[in-house]
Amino acid sequence: MPTARKFTLFGIMAFGQFMALFDIQIVAGSLRDIQAGLSAGPDEISWVQTAYLMAELVMIPLSGYLARAMSTRWLFAFSSGMFTLSSLLCGFAWNIESMIAFRTIQGFTGGAMVPLAFAVGFTIFSGPQRALIPAILGTTAVLGPALGPTAGGLISDALSWHWLFFVNVLPGIAITIAAIILIRVDRAAPALFLTIDWLHFFSMALFLGGLQFVLEEGPRHDWFGDTTIQIAAWLSFVGFVVFLERALFSPNPVVSLKPLLAPNFAFACLFSLVIGFGLFASIYLVPIYLGRVRGFSSLQIGLTVYVVGIAQLVSTFIAASLSQRVDMRWMITVGLLLFAWSNWITSHLTSEWGFWEMFWPQAVRGLSLMLCIVPSVNMALAGVAPKDLGAASGLFNLMRNLGGAIGIATVNTWLQDNTRIAALRFSETLGQARQEAGTALDGLAARFSATTPDPVIAQEMARSEFAQVVGRQALTMAFDNVFLTICWMFLAALVLVPFCRQSGAAPADTSAAH
Repeated sequence: MPTARKFTLFGIMAFGQFMALFDIQIVAGSLRDIQAGLSAGPDEISWVQTAYLMAELVMIPLSGYLARAMSTRWLFAFSSGMFTLSSLLCGFAWNIESMIAFRTIQGFTGGAMVPLAFAVGFTIFSGPQRALIPAILGTTAVLGPALGPTAGGLISDALSWHWLFFVNVLPGIAITIAAIILIRVDRAAPALFLTIDWLHFFSMALFLGGLQFVLEEGPRHDWFGDTTIQIAAWLSFVGFVVFLERALFSPNPVVSLKPLLAPNFAFACLFSLVIGFGLFASIYLVPIYLGRVRGFSSLQIGLTVYVVGIAQLVSTFIAASLSQRVDMRWMITVGLLLFAWSNWITSHLTSEWGFWEMFWPQAVRGLSLMLCIVPSVNMALAGVAPKDLGAASGLFNLMRNLGGAIGIATVNTWLQDNTRIAALRFSETLGQARQEAGTALDGLAARFSATTPDPVIAQEMARSEFAQVVGRQALTMAFDNVFLTICWMFLAALVLVPFCRQSGAAPADTSAAH
């Protein structure tokens, strides 16, 4: 295949992957607008995101089997086409139930585009060209979720929430047509549909969907103190046991665990889990801090967090170049250390940090991400035979998304718990220093007396202002503790590095083109 056609084909698939990942978070900044437009309750609206994530998580490992049955060409075209159609339907949703249904279809079909881009990139490229693949796909994997909330907020402000989904239509149509015309990397094996292990498929859906539900809803409902969470967790566990049994003993498993027998691949999956945790947790935490502590608008948050994307784009070329010259183990060691350092710096934030205070921690984080992602992708996929790339890519990407789901749920719980602990410590300290606290409260009341003649109202305003200051400082301390914990987690991941081996050359491409 000519080089120009290879890059065109890969560019189309990478953009499809970007769209699927971008739509995970595009609704995050506009949930209130969608809630008002659909007359939904506060407990219902969260399912606009949860439904997408659950469906995508199920499709990612399934994509390898479907690619063998349908061929990469027709699976990618079908996924892109259905993703586009479901996006259109989401924009026309008339109530919360229809929106959840269409978002489920959108997440399920869009999820196939994520691992297919990785698998095809490692199939059609070799040598120095292959070094660009993990860098490019790593960039789209990070930029998609990172830019989603900001872009979504701007779109809904300028137009309406419907356009969060309509923006996918024209690019989706173009990608679908281009995929049908250009993608020729393997042949279909329709007979696989007749031998599919349905028990394996449904147990996987139950396991991953239940786990995603527990992780998403747990922090909001006191985890296992809620009966629904307990039931979901038990069903997920049963699904996992059945899934594992079918994966090991089924004559035709839907998801093959064979790639995990390779030590390098298994370690790369663990790295992907940790990287996904840190990646999605940091994307979640920084905007929350800027919004809740600093009171930044969506535009201000977007302009602040965009530093990570710029640093990452710069580091893409550095990481691609180093991957051909440096042992992957040294590269990922530096990446993990830099990511840990960026979180250590951020663990010293105060309630006054803004763009410039966040600049260097975010720049270091953006640089470190590519130094983590590129070697982990190479370790996972560089030595995998072409016929196993689909299954390997699905498992590897699943671990990253699973790490992200665990990361968001975990840091959200840590944030709530640490905020309560910090607030209690402030209360104890203020109780021991009643005179100083009373003086500060009287000073605030005197300030408010200039705007209201009623001393009782002034006193209430002073108490409210004082409580807000204490709450903001408690929340800031909680952010410090969470970032410090993530720092230690990445340092702990360094223990895995000595057990990895330097990736050798990938097997020659033996796939048939048509």
